[in-house]
Amino acid sequence: MRAQAVTQVDVAIVGCGPAGVVLATLLGQAGVQVHICDRLPGIYEIPRAISLDHEILRVFQQMGVIDQILPFTEPFTNSEFFGVDGQLIRRMTMVKPPFPQGYTPSVVFSQPSVERVLREHLASLANVNVALGLAMTQFEQDETGVTLHYEDGQEVRAQYVVACDGGASAVRSELNIGLDDLDFDEPWLVVDVLVNEKGLAKLPPTSVQYCEPDRPCTLVIGPQNHRRWEISLKSDEDPVQAATPEATWNFLKRWITPEDGTLWRQSSYRFHALVAERWREGRVFLAGDAAHMQPPFLGQGMCQGIRDVANLAWKLTSVLQGKVKGQAAERLLDSYGDERKAHVHELTSRIKGVGALICERDVEKALARDHKLLTDCGGIVKDTPRQDILPALTTGLIFSSPGAGTLFPQPRLQQGQLMDHVHGCPWLWVTDGTVQTDVPPGVSTLDLSVDEEAEGVVALWMQRHGVHAALVRPDHYVFASATHVSEAQQLFAVWRAQLN
Repeated sequence: MRAQAVTQVDVAIVGCGPAGVVLATLLGQAGVQVHICDRLPGIYEIPRAISLDHEILRVFQQMGVIDQILPFTEPFTNSEFFGVDGQLIRRMTMVKPPFPQGYTPSVVFSQPSVERVLREHLASLANVNVALGLAMTQFEQDETGVTLHYEDGQEVRAQYVVACDGGASAVRSELNIGLDDLDFDEPWLVVDVLVNEKGLAKLPPTSVQYCEPDRPCTLVIGPQNHRRWEISLKSDEDPVQAATPEATWNFLKRWITPEDGTLWRQSSYRFHALVAERWREGRVFLAGDAAHMQPPFLGQGMCQGIRDVANLAWKLTSVLQGKVKGQAAERLLDSYGDERKAHVHELTSRIKGVGALICERDVEKALARDHKLLTDCGGIVKDTPRQDILPALTTGLIFSSPGAGTLFPQPRLQQGQLMDHVHGCPWLWVTDGTVQTDVPPGVSTLDLSVDEEAEGVVALWMQRHGVHAALVRPDHYVFASATHVSEAQQLFAVWRAQLN
């Protein structure tokens, strides 16, 4: 086949799953020229992710698709943990209203439906070229860019490449980037069932973690009549045999029978905790499952990937548009891996902690676990909001101050609109009016003493951290906070030094 002309773009993305599509959209909406490919010709019609959180819904708001996506979501029910003797030992819930990001903090969703919305919106962006059913076969990079070769003979020359090509990432392998093993490797069977009314009547009204030594398992209440089971397999059980319809129904007989619903998917997996050693190699970045894999116990897999690309998108845009140059640009791009790798490590450690609580196989240790949890709460199980598990950024482009690295809330303003709908997602100086100072070029301002918030979520955040103002990054994380004018002047000086 005769080679085609080389296509010149700013960013080439390998992989058109959720992380790749969100990255392509955020870049495309910012005016960046993007090429994105995927070896599959269409959306994978089987659900994999089942839960999202309010941080990700806020990204969908930024993309302009939130109203199309919300109909495919429902609030995540409470998750109740039951111990060896069937007693309640823990309950995970949501934070109470008013919701800090403007959306239900945890939702379940239909992944194929949401991906269709994302793909349709991406197709509307004239500066994004989408090539489906096309595999990238090799690439090489030099000081000025990366050349990608595709199986149809096409070549694309990009200033930067982002690998969103999944856990078996060919790009990661080509770069010889290893994976740090965080010591979690277990076989599980994941089953999705469309349950009929007869079956629904048999099932609990909340999601359940069965912390039983003989066979730990999870029941998640998905949207509408979608129910998911995650069932631990024993060392002597064949994962392939476990995923046959006959064996799957045998695992489910505790709850439902074939007369109660239809199998949508049953697949055996090894749940891993893996993080890439490096997230950047020259002009190539890793994101999503190409950069990390974690057990599903808090439903953070897809959320983690979208956090990656929300972090990377504004940094690439700043560099490509010349807002940040030279060594400052390199520091900014390096901060992506620094921030996200540390965050993923910490969150995965916390997810492993939840997994260890669920998966204890030793009966005596499980009984001791149950006793400790009940003793610690005085015998009355208290609510633990899922959002309390999520860590803040601890490194990278932040300046040490109260609340730095946390996700800043999105207030609803007096006219009823959410903050991002009014102000967009720039660098934003948010003050309660106490700290009045000159704001440098490139930073927008929201003075809540003038444009008041309706529900007080920022006031609560400022009270919690003992501050009166915060400089918020384009990805909604706090760069720094201030209580006095002198602190504001200091943080702006540090901000200038970091980005200039």
